[in-house]
Amino acid sequence: MSALPRVHDLARLVRAPAALSVPGDVLAGAAAARRPLGPGLLGMAASSVCLYWAGMALNDYADRDLDAVERPERPVPSGAVSPAAARAVGCGLTAAGLGLAALSRGRRGLATALPLAGVVWAYDLVLKPTPAGAAAMAAARALNVLGGAGPGGLRRALPAAATVALHTGMVTRLSRYEVSGAPRAVPRQSLAVGGAVGAAVLLRGRRGQARDRVLAAGLTAVYAYGGAAAQLAAVRNPAAPQVRRAVAAGIHALIPLQAALTATAGRGAAGAALACALPWARRLGRKVSPT
Repeated sequence: MSALPRVHDLARLVRAPAALSVPGDVLAGAAAARRPLGPGLLGMAASSVCLYWAGMALNDYADRDLDAVERPERPVPSGAVSPAAARAVGCGLTAAGLGLAALSRGRRGLATALPLAGVVWAYDLVLKPTPAGAAAMAAARALNVLGGAGPGGLRRALPAAATVALHTGMVTRLSRYEVSGAPRAVPRQSLAVGGAVGAAVLLRGRRGQARDRVLAAGLTAVYAYGGAAAQLAAVRNPAAPQVRRAVAAGIHALIPLQAALTATAGRGAAGAALACALPWARRLGRKVSPT
C-alpha cells in the first residue's frame, strides 16, 4: 500500500492558496443580483472552492506525462502524490462541491454547480490543449459569478460575469507560455485586455453612491497596478520566469477586481473586506505557487 500524501503536497496539488481568488466571484455575483449575504451564499462560495481545488488536482492528473518533462517538481511527477491519489482528490472534491451546493440552495444550487463541474472536468481532461481551452476556463469563472447570483439574478450578474471571464481568459492564454516563454505580442495583448477590464469596471462604478464609487476606483487601481507591473515586465522580457510571474499576478489580481465589482453594486463594505484577502494570497503564493 502506498503512503498517503502529506498535507503540504496536497496543498501544492490543489494550489490551495489560490482558492482565495474564488469566493470573490460568488460575492460579486450576489452583489450584482442584490442577493443577501447569508449562509446560503457562504455555502455556494465553499462549493466553488471545492470545485476549483478539484480542477487543480485533475489538471495535474491529466498533465502528469507532460509535467514529467516540463514541470518535474510538481507533486505527481515528483512522486509526492500518486496519479491515483490525484484522481481521487479530484473526484472527492467534485462530490463535495456538488454536495455543498445542494445543501446551500437545493436544486437551484445544483443548477449552477453541475455545469461548473462539467466545464472544470472538460477543461482538464479534454479542452486545455485546444484553442477552446482559454474560453472554457473563462466560462468556469463566469459560472462561479452566476452561482452567487442564483437563477433569479442571472441577468443582473451577466456584466460582472463577463468582466471576470474576460480577465480569466487573458490569464489562461498567457499561462500557456509559462514553460517556453511567450511571443512578445501575448503579454502586450494581456496588458491591453487588463486595461479594458479596468475601464469597464470604472464605467459601471459611475452609477453607485459616492463612497462606493471612490472605493471601486481605488480597488480598480489596485487591480490595474497589480497586473500591469508584471505584464510590463513580461513585455520587456517574455521569458518563462517573467511569464510565470505575470500569470501569478493575474490570478491574484482577481481579488481586487472582484472587490471592485462588489463595490460598484453598492456593497462597498463587503468589497473592502474581500480586498483584505489580497496580501494573504500574495504571501501564501510565495510558499505554494498558484500556477
